[in-house]
Amino acid sequence: MTSIAKSLAGNFMGNSPVWYKQTIALFLIVNPIVMYTISPGIAGWLLVAEFIFTLAMALKCYPLLPGGLLAIEAMAMGLTSTEALYNEVSHNLPVILLLMFMVAGIYFMKDLLLLIFSRLVLGVRSKKILSLMFCSSAAVMSAFLDALTVTAVIIAVAMGFYRIYHKAASARGEKTQSGYSLMDDQEVERLHREDLAQFRSFLRSLLMHAVVGTALGGVMTMVGEPQNLLIAKTVGWDFSGFFLTMLPVSMPVFAAGIMTCLLLEHFKVFGYGAKLPRSVWAILERKDREKRKSRTQEDIAKLWVQGLAGILLIFGLALHIAEVGLVGLMIIVLITAFNGVTNEAKIGKAFEEAMPFAALLVVFFAVVAVIHEQHLFTPVIQFVLSQPVSDQAGLFFIANGLLSMISDNVFVATVYITEIKQALDAGSITRDHFESLAVAINSGTNLPSVATPNGQAAFLFLLTSAISPLIRLSYGKMVVMALPYTIVLGTIGFATVTGT
Repeated sequence: MTSIAKSLAGNFMGNSPVWYKQTIALFLIVNPIVMYTISPGIAGWLLVAEFIFTLAMALKCYPLLPGGLLAIEAMAMGLTSTEALYNEVSHNLPVILLLMFMVAGIYFMKDLLLLIFSRLVLGVRSKKILSLMFCSSAAVMSAFLDALTVTAVIIAVAMGFYRIYHKAASARGEKTQSGYSLMDDQEVERLHREDLAQFRSFLRSLLMHAVVGTALGGVMTMVGEPQNLLIAKTVGWDFSGFFLTMLPVSMPVFAAGIMTCLLLEHFKVFGYGAKLPRSVWAILERKDREKRKSRTQEDIAKLWVQGLAGILLIFGLALHIAEVGLVGLMIIVLITAFNGVTNEAKIGKAFEEAMPFAALLVVFFAVVAVIHEQHLFTPVIQFVLSQPVSDQAGLFFIANGLLSMISDNVFVATVYITEIKQALDAGSITRDHFESLAVAINSGTNLPSVATPNGQAAFLFLLTSAISPLIRLSYGKMVVMALPYTIVLGTIGFATVTGT
């Protein structure tokens, strides 16, 4: 029995550090003690803090495991119920569908996307201009697609670049083509390490500019971020109504974000400014040239299909012909049907990236259910609504921004928009004031939340993706690189929301 116990303890959360396993075990032990000896409310806040901790430790263990254990315990203790969780999932079904199908749809467009971005990276030698293009294009795409979809695109592109270089750098036969032919093996290995470190820094900066760009564009439209769909649905805004209402906030913020991008690259601070090493450029350029030469008419036809599907995707989302996730499912069907992808295993690979995050999002909703059931945010709501009407929008922006920094903007927005909708239904606020508070909530959950990976779904998606450990993009590194953007976007967002 002793050996079985040791094996169970070793298997618990796999290769995660022992101290982390012990911490999660301590959480599970302490929670019921706090609930039954102090109060369910305190236990609820403790659970929220613990869940945020699991998000912060995403590189130690994927948050689905420890976060899921905490959610199960919360339901077992009665902090929430399975019915409440089901209601949250039902209410947020559009977001789940988005993750399930849209990200998978982008997977089938990866050849076209890699081609486009390869030409961009290889053709634009100025790092400032390249960073500007990544940030601004991510913003524009996020406004019409959604931040998670765009992040999936950027991750796929970065992963493609990394694999091309890593494969070439790992092969000794690449020495002469990389320009290292006159050096001994030790010198070659040293230069490969230096190039790889600089290449990782180059990719980190582009990815961070891009995911910040998703926040700049994501705040603009109802499909830009998962919580935007929830806000638009609750308020009753359509695509154009959402865009026009947010315009006085989104345009100044976009301009400030683009200027920040250029300044960071110019001064090379906060982890930005690394250029693409010449040897890496040569490898990527050679691979691109080889692909062009070997491309058949069948390959070209597949690229045309992906391009037409991309145009259809943009129009489908802009016109909102169906829920975002269903548009993504349509793209999957069209591309696979016309490009001859008929094998179930090949289709299944498209869902590998998105499904763990979709499962994690359901765990998010379990925590949201605890917040609702225990009325954890009600005192904050009541405090803000008790202040002068002229101050409420700014206070909501600050409250949502701070909470989104430390938790997740999806469930913060869900909780707050639900609370003010209840205030509207009760006659406590007017319709116009309700809409102004909705703008503050949307801005607060989208802009200051770039401070931490758990604040933005796109940031968390990047942090928990396969590319992050490869380019050494940790939680702490993301926080440092996001800091200047946090300050600028938070300041401009507050000023535009309050009219100051």
